Amino acid sequence: MDLGIKGKWALVCAASKGLGLGCAQALAAEGANVVITARGAEALEAAAAALRLAAPGVEVRAVAGDITTPQGRAAALAACPQVDILVNNAGGPPTGDFRQWDRDTWIAAIDANMLTPIELIKATVDGMVERGYGRIVNITSGAVKAPIDVLGLSNGARSGLTGFVAGVARQPRLASANVTLNNLLPGAFETDRLTKTLVASAAAANATVDEFAQRRKAGIPSRRFGQPAEFGAVCAMLCSMHAGYLTGQNILIDGGAYPGTF
Repeated sequence: MDLGIKGKWALVCAASKGLGLGCAQALAAEGANVVITARGAEALEAAAAALRLAAPGVEVRAVAGDITTPQGRAAALAACPQVDILVNNAGGPPTGDFRQWDRDTWIAAIDANMLTPIELIKATVDGMVERGYGRIVNITSGAVKAPIDVLGLSNGARSGLTGFVAGVARQPRLASANVTLNNLLPGAFETDRLTKTLVASAAAANATVDEFAQRRKAGIPSRRFGQPAEFGAVCAMLCSMHAGYLTGQNILIDGGAYPGTF
């Protein structure tokens, strides 16, 4: 299926590795030009080189910087001639016990995982409306639906973003202009973030990381962790011309781990 995004410009945040890179790879494979951002310049340049090799017909631009800062956002936006597709993503806040978190810790989590995506949406959505095409995908977390105790900072900040997006996505001015906003909620994917969570959870359960990882897999009907490429493929579908009637949704990708009907 042709996703209809060849020649579009995509800004993908935190895309040097993990889920962000998976999204960038899938979009580039469909012919979209991509601007990728991340804080680590070396890993980012390596990711950009791999993208160019895999998709020689597209333009790939790498902008090293902290997307959670005004300067980082300005640099990323300046590198993108127009943002037709925005994939919001940022490293998750630290794990731990909520008793350990002070106000500054909470503000940092909210700034990175709620306010930064909102600022990027604000900076790009009107241009999308004017051009009659826009796809915004926010990478949040399966913990929005099924909170994980050691991820309290993430639970709170990402749930705030989810509520914000639910309202904005349903504004007729956006939806009628073929501009959609959706959230992708990853479960357990093989990323650095998962490794950190497993380490924290294993310590709390007095188990080894490998033992706890096997426990996690046993609780997933798929009996495995997801791969970033799988996540990226779903992201690309949401960004396609075929997904114009899908907006304001929270799409859970977790191998069937969430036990609820809704």
